[in-house]
Amino acid sequence: MGTPIHILVVDDEPAIRALLRQGLEPEGFTVGEAAGESVLMGRLETGPVGLITLDLNLGGHDGLALARRIRVAYNVPIIMITSRITAEDRIIGLENGADDYITKPFHFREVLLRIRSVLGRYGPLVAGSVASAASDETGRRYQFDAGVLDVSRRELRAPNGDPIELTDSEFDLLTILLRQPKRILSRDEMMQLLRGRDWAPLERTIDGHIARLRKKIEPPGEAPRLIKSVRGVGYVYTGQVGRS
Repeated sequence: MGTPIHILVVDDEPAIRALLRQGLEPEGFTVGEAAGESVLMGRLETGPVGLITLDLNLGGHDGLALARRIRVAYNVPIIMITSRITAEDRIIGLENGADDYITKPFHFREVLLRIRSVLGRYGPLVAGSVASAASDETGRRYQFDAGVLDVSRRELRAPNGDPIELTDSEFDLLTILLRQPKRILSRDEMMQLLRGRDWAPLERTIDGHIARLRKKIEPPGEAPRLIKSVRGVGYVYTGQVGRS
């Protein structure tokens, strides 16, 4: 058996933290607790953390802003568990970096199923460690359906070896998608990684880059099958990705 996945429960209610710990540990997870931002960020820096459950009401801290901060620096799954129950709250949570959203009061079996589902989407990336989005990728090559992306040389080549010209933004955006295949990325998250700022609801920067990128890597005349839209949220790369 591999190293148990470490789940960090972030909630300012001790009873909620205890409930999740008592339920998750018998399922084979190791569980850490954090009541606020400082402990959470400290745990992430020392790692490893495989998944975070995050309450949006953390005393004086803004849980949405905290989710965005985590998402920019770390490729770690986030499940928001909160008393904010409206459909709009859920959409906002997903747009700000959550992989799933659960409302309180909750049934533990549902939380467990959601955790396993999210971990399954991330695959080996969360097998006991967190991958930093800002990590050094010198020499990294991604093999995928449309060819090979060489990060150090900043070039994309088709399967037959022909170069595919990308703008800097298209190259960076494709790298972001290939680094986290099969994970839905919100427009806000992608803009943070691409430009270091939030995405505005009326802005079409990300959509424009995606449209032009699709023309260069998707089969002509077909509906997109590699980079798919997730309505109201963002985009996901659905193909297989190899790394070297």
